[in-house]
Formats: sequence, C-alpha cells, structure tokens
Amino acid sequence: MKKIIILIYILLMPLSLYADKGIRFEHGATWSETLSKAKAEGRLVFVDFYTDWCGPCYNMAKTVFPLYETGELFNSHFVNAKIDAEKGEGVELARRYNVRSYPTYLFIDPNTEEAVHRSSGWQEPETFIWTAQSALAPQLRSTTLLSRYEAGDRDREFL
Repeated sequence: MKKIIILIYILLMPLSLYADKGIRFEHGATWSETLSKAKAEGRLVFVDFYTDWCGPCYNMAKTVFPLYETGELFNSHFVNAKIDAEKGEGVELARRYNVRSYPTYLFIDPNTEEAVHRSSGWQEPETFIWTAQSALAPQLRSTTLLSRYEAGDRDREFL
C-alpha cells in the first residue's frame, strides 16, 4: 500500500508544480485596493468582466486563465481582477467602462483609471497572450489605434 501511495505522489507531483501557475486574480479586494496595488507596483490593472451565465467566460476561466504561459505574462505585468458585472461594485464599474458583452477584458491605467486597451470574447491562448502584449505596447493599444482611425488615418498598412 505504501508503494502505491508513493507511486501516485510521484506521478502527480509534476502536475502540482503547475497547479498555481495560471493567472492569479485579486480575490476579495475592492476596486480601490486593486488600483492602489497597481499604482504601487507600477502596473496596469487587467480586468476580466464576466457574468455567472456566460459560457465563454466560464470556458476562459477553465481553459485559458489556468495556463502556465498565460500566468507568466499576466502575473508579471498586471494586477489581475475578476469582476462580476452583475454583482456588487461590478455593476457600477461595468457601466463606467461601457462593458456591453461578456467576457470583456480591460487594461486600466491605475493613475488615470482610464481603459487603455480593450478586448472581448473567447480567445485562443495565443490570441489572449497577444491581447496582453498589445496592452503593454502603447502603439498597439486599442485606444491608440482607435484614435488614429478617428483622426483620419486610412493608410492601407495601418488598416
């Protein structure tokens, strides 16, 4: 019996090394506390706006957020928050940030409390990682691209 327990432990140990390697979200923190932490650390806030009934939200939480590669990027560059858009302060925050579909991913500058990058929907892991990398590069942020477009930039390469 002892040998079986040791064998099971040896087989499952590699899985435990990756068990906590996905995105680590701030749990139980208020919006104000999340912003303060991000300011102190000099990071953007990544927000996953979700609802309980949203299938793609659930799928992202089960298949993309727990991935090692996703966690490495998000945990090292962002303060991460999951906010239920239909409960608590999430209702007001979803209204403030004009969240109209789920899931919606926002990257917030904690100093201005403005969204600097926005994305939404279920995404393949590679696409989701690209979304985060774009948030880190000011020239690739959705707000920058939208501003260029609204200013009349219709250059074929840009479009």
